[in-house]
Amino acid sequence: MADEVVKLVKKVDGITREATQEMIDEALVAYPEKGRKKRAPHLAPNDPSACSTCVKSNRKTVPGVMSARGCAYAGAKGVVWGPIRDMAHISHGPVGCGWYSWGTRRNLMSGKNGVTQFAMQMTSDFQEKDIVYGGDKKLATLLTETRELFPLAKGISVLSECPVGLIGDDINSVARKMSAELDLPVVPCSCEGFRGVSQSLGHHISNDTIRDYVIGTREFTEPAGPHDVALIGDYNIGGDVWAAKALLAEIGLNVKATWTGDGELDRIAATHQVKLNLIHCYRSMNYMCRVMEEKYGIPWLEFNFFGPTKIRESLRAIAARFDDQIKENVERVIARRDLEMQKVVDEYRPRLEGKRVMLYVGGLRPRHTVGAYEDLGMVVIGAGYEFAHADDYDRTMPELPDATVIYDDASEHELEHFVQKLKPDLIGSGIKEKYLFQKMGLPFRQMHSWDYSGPYHAYQGFPVFARDVDLAVNSPTWKLVKSPF
Repeated sequence: MADEVVKLVKKVDGITREATQEMIDEALVAYPEKGRKKRAPHLAPNDPSACSTCVKSNRKTVPGVMSARGCAYAGAKGVVWGPIRDMAHISHGPVGCGWYSWGTRRNLMSGKNGVTQFAMQMTSDFQEKDIVYGGDKKLATLLTETRELFPLAKGISVLSECPVGLIGDDINSVARKMSAELDLPVVPCSCEGFRGVSQSLGHHISNDTIRDYVIGTREFTEPAGPHDVALIGDYNIGGDVWAAKALLAEIGLNVKATWTGDGELDRIAATHQVKLNLIHCYRSMNYMCRVMEEKYGIPWLEFNFFGPTKIRESLRAIAARFDDQIKENVERVIARRDLEMQKVVDEYRPRLEGKRVMLYVGGLRPRHTVGAYEDLGMVVIGAGYEFAHADDYDRTMPELPDATVIYDDASEHELEHFVQKLKPDLIGSGIKEKYLFQKMGLPFRQMHSWDYSGPYHAYQGFPVFARDVDLAVNSPTWKLVKSPF
């Protein structure tokens, strides 16, 4: 099956670099000269053989060009800190951001709400008087109330919204004072939304706060073993962490901590004792993997559990870091699971063979999910990130067919133009794009949170992914949609 996929994705019929560049130029015509000049470096035909990244990234969005990006607060609250289940997470600022960020990502948690997990909305609810007089006293009161209401919470994070930074409130001193008074870790995270160019800086700021306040402050209660690992950069969207942990346990590894989906503060704090960090979302957590490598000598390895081909490759790469026992376990698991996965492929591939996909997501998905589509006989003809850096595109270019379009921080205008020209059979993007393309009569999957499905990771997730893709692409409802466009 792997050889078949390689042949399929080398080149896509009808797509050439000249044609792709012409399509890009047509999209840019709509902009004023200054905007056109700024946007042009962010759009390009893919060149897998290039020695440098084909598009620019991690730059400020052009004013007036609508962006799908999140902010630094979203990267800290929604991605890194929010999924830790045994902490209370306070959105410090007006109610809007806190309310919007509560429950918008499907970071599933085990335990009982209010007792062993705290998936709820907590906000300091800034008002005009707090903007004028400051919110430090209000924050101190909120921290005291949170401690009284939820005495079993292992810690509290304070995630600041834009007004807090604009008026200069010192959340660090408040957190330090209240941590001593409450005898509880209170972690301040200055992640105001206006910082940086996207939510990516929120990831980095959060990683820094974990480095400064959490990592190395605890130790595991159980004895250390040679097969201890940590699962880094997986946020348990639709249960992905549970599927990945089950597979790692099946090959004989002991997952001591998860960062941060269904994560626990004490285990995250003791991660410096593991033998290997396995990183799923490189963009959001590579900073901490590098910190642990430099400070504690813990190696790290990026892996991909989307689709049987990439799962197979990743399991063997992981096994290469361990002893013969793990290597033998991996081969046994692959041999057994490949039979199961082939049944899934045999069921869905005949209906999906040759279908074309366009992706525009964040984190790791524009490259990690490519192999899963290819396992189903599909081909990705365009991909891009909302908040990637150059090294993300370095990793993406070899995964995509030659000459396919790559777009960074794409606007709705650009995406719509590319879709109308390329006519994909499926689009995988975020909630902002979902309804536009569905009104155009195009099958769509919301690939930030699996469109309320999941898991998609590991052997447990691939059958769910295949079913959902088939349901989207082959639904008879699309024939009933009359697009107004």
